[in-house]
Amino acid sequence: VIGIGSAVHVSRDDKTTKFVIVGTDEARPEEGYISHQSPLGKELIGKKSGDTVKIKTPAGSAEYRILKAG
Repeated sequence: VIGIGSAVHVSRDDKTTKFVIVGTDEARPEEGYISHQSPLGKELIGKKSGDTVKIKTPAGSAEYRILKAG
C-alpha cells in the first residue's frame, strides 16, 4: 500500500514515470519527488499496484495506472 516514503512507478499514455511520495517540505516535482498533498500524491496514498487513479489537470483529466509500489 502506498504511503509517504513510497516509490511508485506509474504509466500514463504509454510512458512510465517513477515518483516518490514525500512530505510537503521535501517535494521537488521536477526530480520526481511529489508531496502527499499534491493532487496526484493524494490519489496515490492508500492505493496499490494494479490500481488506476484519475486527477484533474488544467488541460483536463489524467489517468495513471500504478505498475509498481514499494
